[in-house]
Amino acid sequence: MLRNKEIQFFLLALVAIMLLATIATFFLLSGLAATMVFLTSVLLIGCSLFFTKWRYREIEKLSGYLRKISSGDYSLDVRDNYEGELSILKSDIYKVTLMLSEHHSLLQQDKVKLTNAISDISHQLKTPLTSMMVMADLLGDTKLEEAKREEFTNNIRVQLERIEWLVSSLLKLSKIDAGTVPFKRNPILLSDLLEQAIQPVLVPMDIKQQTLNVNGDKEVSFIGDFNWTTEAIINILKNCVEQTQEGGEISISFTENALFTELILSDNGKGIPKEDLPYIFKRFYRGKNAGEDSVGIGLAMAHSIIKSQHGDIEVKSEIGKGTTFIIKFYKQVI
Repeated sequence: MLRNKEIQFFLLALVAIMLLATIATFFLLSGLAATMVFLTSVLLIGCSLFFTKWRYREIEKLSGYLRKISSGDYSLDVRDNYEGELSILKSDIYKVTLMLSEHHSLLQQDKVKLTNAISDISHQLKTPLTSMMVMADLLGDTKLEEAKREEFTNNIRVQLERIEWLVSSLLKLSKIDAGTVPFKRNPILLSDLLEQAIQPVLVPMDIKQQTLNVNGDKEVSFIGDFNWTTEAIINILKNCVEQTQEGGEISISFTENALFTELILSDNGKGIPKEDLPYIFKRFYRGKNAGEDSVGIGLAMAHSIIKSQHGDIEVKSEIGKGTTFIIKFYKQVI
């Protein structure tokens, strides 16, 4: 403490004042009064040094606390619940420590998610890439029959389309998760959106001879992004078509009230096992009844798109009776 130039200057100033006051008292009053002034000044200087040393010790503790924080130890509690500037500083440091601890936990979670995502992506890409490598080697055989050559070429094209879709979907999901997608806030007629969303599933529905029922007032609307919401609905409809047997039925209904616009998509397919329901919107999750070509991205993307527009989505299902997706777009953010 005494090596500090500020303390040295402060101590010299106090000693100088003490000496001047003692000398002045001696000449103006008496030797006894000068002695009292001297002793009083010594006591005041001693108390000042004691208090300064105590503050230095507290600051040194805070410095050690901060060093531990910088090394990643967020478990310490420096608060003392007293009054004063140092106590306020300790409380503020503790608040910052809690924030750093939360950020550290989030970073660790993000690392785990990133590791899992990379693992999942690698797994999803490994199968088609291995298949294409085998077929590419076979195509190099000059004695390969033309029919087989055409079959392998077509299979490679299908696998490449699958990889392209997977990478494109992952990029979209990453943008949504990062909050870099500028979702528009436009009034949208739900009937127009459904007309657009139904088009990609009409052919597979026709192949499986499934029936589509749509019920709702053409004036029902909501505020959102037309293109992104269409993509979300397409992914849900694809899941309904995939999970519904031949000759099955898919129903869409929509209504509007003062609080929200509600869209219900349901099928009478196989249904989702109860143990799978909490996880169907998780990325890369494949339930027991998932199709062979499913990679578990479609419903995860639909969930992210709807949630990012301040909407809500829930699912109800019963084995053997079908699945119902309930989507709500709120008039105001709640």
